[in-house]
Amino acid sequence: MNEPLNVLGTPLESCGTEPMTGWYRDGCCNTDPSDGGSHTICAVVTADFLEHQASIGNNLMTPAPQFGFPGLKPGDRWCVTAANWLRAHMDGAAAPVVLASTHELATQIVPLEILKEHAVDVPLDATSLLDEPE
Repeated sequence: MNEPLNVLGTPLESCGTEPMTGWYRDGCCNTDPSDGGSHTICAVVTADFLEHQASIGNNLMTPAPQFGFPGLKPGDRWCVTAANWLRAHMDGAAAPVVLASTHELATQIVPLEILKEHAVDVPLDATSLLDEPE
């Protein structure tokens, strides 16, 4: 089997393990044909996004222990469905996206340009983000 790729064309990176996310609950936004919702976008959920999802009938805040779901809070990284993320984007409530952890199949639903507008990836060498001493 081929290694899954992200929207950047490189190997798919982990989205998050606290809480454990992913269609397979392995931390990655991997997918297969049985994943009807396409849980392929690695989002850093915000309060606005969570409230939006609840308003469309997708309550991600309330724990569902019977499914091993702890409930999400702002700042959690979660593999969300591409269609629900796109709807949030269209309604002005899109959550930031980690491109390196977003499965390439997400672009079948959400154009890459839109995902890039919401990207929050940190480069592997984060020293470029540090302020230079004066």
